[in-house]
Amino acid sequence: MRSNPIPSVTLFKVDNKRTRYLEKEEIARLIHACPDYLRRIVLVALNTGMRKSKILGLQWSDVDFNNKIIYVEQTKNREVREIPINDMIFKTLRNAKKNSKSSYVFCKKDGHPYGDIRGGFNNALKRAGIRHFRFHDLRHTFASHLVMAGIDLKTVQELLGHKSLEMTMRYSHLSPAHKRRVINILGRHMDTIWTPKKRIERKQ
Repeated sequence: MRSNPIPSVTLFKVDNKRTRYLEKEEIARLIHACPDYLRRIVLVALNTGMRKSKILGLQWSDVDFNNKIIYVEQTKNREVREIPINDMIFKTLRNAKKNSKSSYVFCKKDGHPYGDIRGGFNNALKRAGIRHFRFHDLRHTFASHLVMAGIDLKTVQELLGHKSLEMTMRYSHLSPAHKRRVINILGRHMDTIWTPKKRIERKQ
């Protein structure tokens, strides 16, 4: 029997379970509902996609203000990953450092890092009227809004620190509002193709 001439192809398994992320209005409500210390933490999560443990363990020595980079050590392989920061986070961290006497970026009054912020975060969610949401979902929100902004999955993978693209495929979903905008763009494009033309009378 001849061997199959078609080579085997490895397909990505896409997690079809809905990933919870915040819409723009929810993000605004959450940020306004947070006390100052928590607002800074949430902003870093939303703008970098960092995990909570990495954010709470962040030290000033991990922040490179000159190059606008945060250095994070990967737990599994001890590799150091570079996370770029935008102007919002640069200003947020720079202002926080002015009054900081601790080596930790996010710390209590005694200078020690926060052990857990679950209580404060849940209270902020209640004030913002947001349900069924975890702190880790801020990472989902970061990735989802990148995809909705048109950023390719490979770049999203690198920003999240995923080893494989398969792990990033769960973020390939889009919000209903974004889908409607895309379809409307297609509709306008089709209108330029199918615009009715005046009938040309044939000469008899």
